[in-house]
This record gives sequence, structure tokens and C-alpha cells, in this order.
Amino acid sequence: MRLEDPGAIARAAKARKPHPGVVLGKQNFIVAADHPARGALAAQGRADAMADRRELLDRLQTALANPAVDGVLASPDIMDDLLLLGALDGKLLFGSMNRGGLAGFVNELDDRFTGHTAEALEAIGATGGKMLTRICLGDPATASILENTAKAIDALAARKLVAMVEPFLSTWVDGKVKNDLSPEAVIKSVAIAQGLGSTSAYTWMKLPVVAEMERVMAATTMPTVLLGGDPTGHQDEVFASWGAALALPGVQGLTVGRTLLYPADGDVAGAVAAAASLLRTEEVVPAGAGESGKEASK
Repeated sequence: MRLEDPGAIARAAKARKPHPGVVLGKQNFIVAADHPARGALAAQGRADAMADRRELLDRLQTALANPAVDGVLASPDIMDDLLLLGALDGKLLFGSMNRGGLAGFVNELDDRFTGHTAEALEAIGATGGKMLTRICLGDPATASILENTAKAIDALAARKLVAMVEPFLSTWVDGKVKNDLSPEAVIKSVAIAQGLGSTSAYTWMKLPVVAEMERVMAATTMPTVLLGGDPTGHQDEVFASWGAALALPGVQGLTVGRTLLYPADGDVAGAVAAAASLLRTEEVVPAGAGESGKEASK
């Protein structure tokens, strides 16, 4: 199709049935698949787990087939594949914006915006864009990352699109970028990230599940989704930590990729179903809505 009819991607985006929209209390479940675009192919201890694109797309389609999965976070190439496959009807679409900070790159923290633009996301009817914002006080590239993140937030907000910001305090350790996952570091990263851009009206946080998540969530008034990363613990322990964090005020759902797409037992559908069972699925009725409001929310 790319060879003979590349316009099919834009037509598929235009014809796609949109998601009905996010609401308070009904947590969202988004599957992430933007790791390969920055050269990160590892999962579950396998260095090339995500290398086979057709296998990855099969796993994504299995995950997206679960009605509890609300959407996808993907780089443009994968988003286009899923649009052509017709796998995104009724889904939230978040495009991955900065993928230039290649894994292991000498300038990894100079994370250029080489993926989706706000204009492109508007054109495909996306919900918003995601940006990785690693803050390293010892690396001068941090200044440009903060500036470009602020510009991306403004460009998205101008189009009424969500800016999903994923902040970390990071350091260089033995030539590799290491994210500080202490509660204090995550709280500080949130404080910096939520102040970027000229408006916070459309800003969400995408945060790791760490110790003392109550303190972390007390640091922000932004809607927040939890990221899964590539955990090394047993799946039951990981899911238990997600479940506890999902119970906190302000947490709007999960945005998880490798943990579910490449589970240790190979059962993608089972891992997705287990994660979906952790989510709250009923809307919150505003105070004073009365009985009619309660009935409408059921």
C-alpha cells in the first residue's frame, strides 16, 4: 500500500471512528509502542525482542482487540501501520514526538523532536502527543530539551491536543543515561515539567510507579497516566504496584508497552486482561448531580 497507494494512510485516519472522549473516574488504558524509534528494541531480557515489525504489529493488534484498551501511543511508522490495518477505530491516539535521543547515543539527552508534530497529529485526528523530558543538571543539552518541550506543549495546546509529558531527573553513569526513580527525584521532575509551556490546560503527566506514590501524586494537579517501563520483577508484583497507584486521586490510567506486549509467558491477551482488571471503569458523578446524574453514569 505504501508503494502503490501511500494516500491510503491519510484516508484511513479520516475514516476512523474516534474515541468518545476521556471522562473523570473512568481510567484509560493505552498501549505504548514507540520504543523502537529510538533504537530501544529490548524487552524481558531479550536485546532484539521488538525487532520483528510484523510480530510487534500482531502483538499490538491482540492488545488493541481487548475493548478495555482505549488507545495507543506510537511513533509515526507504527501509527501508520495500525491505521492501515484498521486497528484504531474508537481508540485514543497519542503520537510520539521526540525520538532523537537514541538509546546509547553519545548525545542521548539531546532528544530532538524527530517524530510526530502537532500539525501532523491534528491531521490524523489524534488525542495528543507524548514527549520524553529527561532533565540532567550536568548536561547542557537539558536547556534545549526544556525549551523544545515547552514549544511542543504550546503547539499542541493551540490545537486543543493533549501534551503527555514524561519527565525524569537523569544522570550519566558509566557512559549511560540513568533515571533517578527516588520519590524526591520524581517529584522534582514533575515540578519542572508541569511548569513548561505558556499554558497547562492540556498538559498531562506520564509518570513511573515508584515508592511513596502518594507523595508523587500530591505534587501535581495534572491528569496523570502511569508508565510501565521494562520491569524486572515478577508480573504479579508489578501489577500489585500498579493497582495501588491507580487508586490514588489524579491517576487517569495506564500507558504500558513492553511489559504487556512481551510478557514472560508470551500470553499477550492474558497480560492485557490482567492489567485491564486493575482500572476503574465508572465515571465520577459531580457533586449535586442528583439522582438523574447518578443514573446517567451507570
